[in-house]
Amino acid sequence: MMNLTLLTDFYELTMANGYLEQGQAEKIAYFDMFFRRVPDGGGLAIMCGVDQLIEYLQELTFTDEDIAYLESKEIFSPEFLDYLRNFKFECDVWCVPEGTPIFPGEPILTVRGPIIQAQFIETMVLLVINHQSLICTKANRICRSAEGRPVLEFGSRRAQSSGAAILGARAAYIGGCSGTACTLSDREYGIPALGTMAHSWVQTFPSEYEAFCAYARTYPHACTLLIDTYNVLKSGVPNAIRCFDEILKPLGARPAGVRIDSGDLGWLSKEVRRMLDEAGYPDCKICVSNSLDEYVIRELIRDGAPIDSFGVGERLITSQSEPIFGGVYKLCAIEHQDGTIEPKIKLSENIGKINNPGVKELWRLYDNQTGKALADVITLADEVIDDSQDYEIFDPENTWKRKDVYDFHAKKLRVKLFEKGQLVCERKTTQEIQAYCKEQVATMWDSVLRFENPHKYYVDLSQKLYDLKWNLLREGSKSKR
Repeated sequence: MMNLTLLTDFYELTMANGYLEQGQAEKIAYFDMFFRRVPDGGGLAIMCGVDQLIEYLQELTFTDEDIAYLESKEIFSPEFLDYLRNFKFECDVWCVPEGTPIFPGEPILTVRGPIIQAQFIETMVLLVINHQSLICTKANRICRSAEGRPVLEFGSRRAQSSGAAILGARAAYIGGCSGTACTLSDREYGIPALGTMAHSWVQTFPSEYEAFCAYARTYPHACTLLIDTYNVLKSGVPNAIRCFDEILKPLGARPAGVRIDSGDLGWLSKEVRRMLDEAGYPDCKICVSNSLDEYVIRELIRDGAPIDSFGVGERLITSQSEPIFGGVYKLCAIEHQDGTIEPKIKLSENIGKINNPGVKELWRLYDNQTGKALADVITLADEVIDDSQDYEIFDPENTWKRKDVYDFHAKKLRVKLFEKGQLVCERKTTQEIQAYCKEQVATMWDSVLRFENPHKYYVDLSQKLYDLKWNLLREGSKSKR
């Protein structure tokens, strides 16, 4: 596998060289990753990609080829190149677990360590988390629209790269998909690989009927036929039924299903269902594909289409409707040699680009009666939310909007991944992460899960963090004059 250490923005290296030359290499810095808005105007996003980040950080080392390349640029000092030769990752990392619903502004990942290291990993942190969180979030929307019917990820050939296909399938599975067309994702992550035939199979044989029979003989106990190569109702279904009667019945086998990949999927599925039922195959499933997304699937179900499963390709694997997850990685504090921590804030005319300063903790408050999530609260790291008594939350942008939360329990959302560069958490299987994701999404109110105009989930600041932020903003505003 290619060494990914230099998959980084070049300025990470120029800054690192500069930190070393200026005697700042061992300065301890804290960086937060957060995102600013949920894709597709949705009510929530899903954290994903953490396991690949773990793999990257565990393998982070500069090879001789890396050093030779950097030396050829003729801008890096010999001392810096020696530093890279002896590089060892020594940071602490905290992160929201994969499969957890996340919201704008939250510190979903924090890195603490020597500033060279904590700064250097920015590109891969964002690349890995942004991509998989985007696809996982989209998949979760699509799967929720299917109302329990299986959704299969069919997007490998439309993904932006081989890595996007493989890891996109992983993210889609965590988001709720039942399987994938990507064989390598099955081998690597245990995601069920599914598939039957293409139109080319049908076209290869002298007739559609002969193509169906050949497939049924080859896979009598897993026979799903693609019925739209020529005409779904005039030839596809009749030939499929004849094949079932003449090939499968004598073998004591039942058909697994039929797939429709074009046309009016709602109307066709109703007619196909009627014809299959009349022929004695009410157990034969109907799968549809062809430019599906959450809105098309929702309308098909509302129209009463008797569809059993959906194959979703390009609009899922590329998140076609909104193909960017806007996660960012910002300095939030510097730790001095005496142990004191200096909070840092980025000022901007754009309010959305102002970060929350300091070393923080992220909490989720759950209603004890319903188990539903009430709000998230970002506090300073030394604060504890006492859930034995009422707790006041407030809107950090409209501070007059306040609410007392009662009969609740508070849970820290983030776990520690690395301590001084050593992995300290237990890695989960993809199947365990998928189950956890389903469980966590179920803690969200239906109003947050709406596709249109979802309820804005509360993400509030503790009073202590709010005061710190606005004091820094006032100080920064004065210094700009």
